[in-house]
Amino acid sequence: MSFIEISNVTKTFHAGDEEYDALKGVSLGINSGEFIAVMGPSGSGKSTLLSLIGGLSKASSGIVSIDSIDLGRLGPNRLSDFRREYLGFVFQSFYLVPYLTALENVMLPLTIQPGVNGAARGMAREALSRVGLEAKAGRLPSQLSGGEQERVAIARAIVNKPALILADEPTGNLDTKTGNKVLDMLKSLHAEGRTIVMVTHSKENAEWAERVIEIRDGEVVKQCVC
Repeated sequence: MSFIEISNVTKTFHAGDEEYDALKGVSLGINSGEFIAVMGPSGSGKSTLLSLIGGLSKASSGIVSIDSIDLGRLGPNRLSDFRREYLGFVFQSFYLVPYLTALENVMLPLTIQPGVNGAARGMAREALSRVGLEAKAGRLPSQLSGGEQERVAIARAIVNKPALILADEPTGNLDTKTGNKVLDMLKSLHAEGRTIVMVTHSKENAEWAERVIEIRDGEVVKQCVC
């Protein structure tokens, strides 16, 4: 069995009396240590797929499992524990808390973990050092460039040393040069054995991955090895 198993998954959304399927019977497997790019136009279902893998929403039907854990069977508390243990998220909009410093933002995933509070500051500094921002640990997000904010978001995603990193358009708000630096960081994390699933609309970004999964109208239409 693959590290990530998605079996005949449908995700249905309701808008008033109408409903539509964002995903339609999707099945695929992702092995541990792979770097996957999920491509597709707006509304294709790629971000919906990422949210299911991340346990941010549940499938309407079918099974999503990670490391043989069926996410659909987890209650809210266990699902929260699962995300904290397994996952790191990197989003296009960064989602940094504006009144917290870079260091404090990176510490956030650790503040609710039992037994690590005393070491949280050191772990956060180590993560910031990994992305080259330890010297700016005391700055607020407004005092950082867009690329620096994204690097803080990556530090926050890796501070708990997750096995799986989910990245949703991680270069969407960045220029090409800065975006390539972010992709290079993801590539380095992949080289260390992390599994990475990245949603992107860019063919150039997808070339950084090992395998590309193309989604259109809620269905997987193509898979290719880069």
